[in-house]
Amino acid sequence: MAKTKSAFFCQQCGYESPKWTGKCPSCSSWNSLVEEVIQREGKTKSEAIWGEEKHKEQRKAFRLDEVTMGEEVRVALPDGELNRVLGGGLVAGSVILVAGEPGIGKSTLFLQSALNWQNVTTLYVSGEESAHQIKLRADRIGVKNPNVFLLNATDTGTIFQEIKKVKPQLLIIDSIQTLESQYVESAAGSVSQVRECAAELQRFAKVTNTPVVIIGHITKDGSIAGPKILEHMVDTVLQFEGDRHYAYRILRTLKNRFGSTSELGIYEMVSQGMRPVTNPSEILLTQHETPLSGIAIAAILEGNRPLMIEVQALASSAVYGTPQRTVSGMDLRRLQLLLAVLEKRGGFLFGSKDVFVNIAGGLKIEDPSIELAVVCALLSTYEDKALPSNICFVGEIGLSGEIRAVNKIDQRIAEADKLGMDAIFIPKANMKGLDKKNFSIEIKPMSKVEDVYQLLF
Repeated sequence: MAKTKSAFFCQQCGYESPKWTGKCPSCSSWNSLVEEVIQREGKTKSEAIWGEEKHKEQRKAFRLDEVTMGEEVRVALPDGELNRVLGGGLVAGSVILVAGEPGIGKSTLFLQSALNWQNVTTLYVSGEESAHQIKLRADRIGVKNPNVFLLNATDTGTIFQEIKKVKPQLLIIDSIQTLESQYVESAAGSVSQVRECAAELQRFAKVTNTPVVIIGHITKDGSIAGPKILEHMVDTVLQFEGDRHYAYRILRTLKNRFGSTSELGIYEMVSQGMRPVTNPSEILLTQHETPLSGIAIAAILEGNRPLMIEVQALASSAVYGTPQRTVSGMDLRRLQLLLAVLEKRGGFLFGSKDVFVNIAGGLKIEDPSIELAVVCALLSTYEDKALPSNICFVGEIGLSGEIRAVNKIDQRIAEADKLGMDAIFIPKANMKGLDKKNFSIEIKPMSKVEDVYQLLF
């Protein structure tokens, strides 16, 4: 008979402690350690849920050059954007964790993928929504697939019994925080339950070579909820980003054992589900009937995909003593740095003005090459003079006002050329090895912000 074992787990970071402490030694949060039973008396973890004893290899050491490489089996999904993010398709036996804000479209995307993937048996396990709610969503998507099975259950034992009957080729769990294992005596969503349920799903995926998609929650600061070991156990971690009040979503890869982590997919939320956006630049650029000041177009790179986005800026006289700095879609500290550069190097008095910057479309941009477009939008609203709508900017701004080189400049120029731009401002340092004859767009190399200002204004 196994004894009852318990430990204290931090509900914020998953830190495990043999005794209770008021403050978590890992994340420094107070009163977050909760006692959980990690093994119930009279029960031991079974390693033979799927007959692992038949599949276990003999445990022995061998030389690395003795390992034979087999061809990686990938199955292409009907969703091209999802294939791009996964590195070319689903790998047999892989475990994929998908996280994002509530209502961002995680369940819709993978229910839609399952319905569109004809002739593949899929089991959709839902512990959050009723069968009626999922049927309503499937009716909105408007695709019929008799090979999609639905199961409303939270107990892993029940789920594995149904898996043996259905024999699915794809398993979708929505969500991992609602599952409960019989081997752990604690509430659903606790650290020990999430860890044990994920381990059971991982064993199932590896033994049966069935891909498993796990949908998870995130915390209020945007990180994936649950213990950090959850991200280590899975093969791929995807995160849905974007404001749910906007139509566009970005599916970003945070970890991928079978491909690159620099890919991303872009979707548009419509009434029929998530529509893949094959050419996002045409949608993200707003068509203005009359030229407006404070608007500049940036040629950025999200992952390996070049995008053309619109940067909007507004500077007005400060009403209160301390000027406001409000930004949406980029880092506020980076905006403050750019304003300091403009004031110190160019003599523009932004210190007495309220400054607002917005990235159109609700996107969050981390690429530093957007900074030249932000500076040009700020100068445009400062001078109240509109920039031409057929020019775009790419470049990182240094503290001395110089325009620093960026990577993959040829891809950015090609994207601007494809969209019919007349000119693109690039860092002068990027001209090395660049052949202008390959592009019909006019390329204007710049070394300092002052040069750009003199040319435009």
